[in-house]
Amino acid sequence: MKFSFLMAATMILGFSSAAMAKDGDVHEAVIGINDVYVPSGFDSSSDAFIVANGLFPHSCYKLKGADVEHVGQALHQVTVKANVTEGLCLTVMIPFHKEVQLGKLAVGDHAIRMMNGDGTYMEKHLTIEQ
Repeated sequence: MKFSFLMAATMILGFSSAAMAKDGDVHEAVIGINDVYVPSGFDSSSDAFIVANGLFPHSCYKLKGADVEHVGQALHQVTVKANVTEGLCLTVMIPFHKEVQLGKLAVGDHAIRMMNGDGTYMEKHLTIEQ
């Protein structure tokens, strides 16, 4: 009796996990950033940008892009995203970098928040000159 119950439970759990994610399915994930390069020398007439660097945990990640939200005149939140394909993946750390366009910003000091998927963030500062 214990054996048949264990076998039935294993089959149900196996089928439910197989139904949730199939090989080739793609979902979007927010990527944590390890470091950010903030160039200097921007003025109010130039398009400002930063370069975000990080590591993908395995080979099924592919960089999708970055979303920039201008929360205030001097606060900008950046979220870097990747597409993750379900299936067999190489378990290797893969470095990436992404240039993120911030656009024309007002003169002064700006806070750039690199948002992680868990609500934490890394903050860097960018100064726009006259």
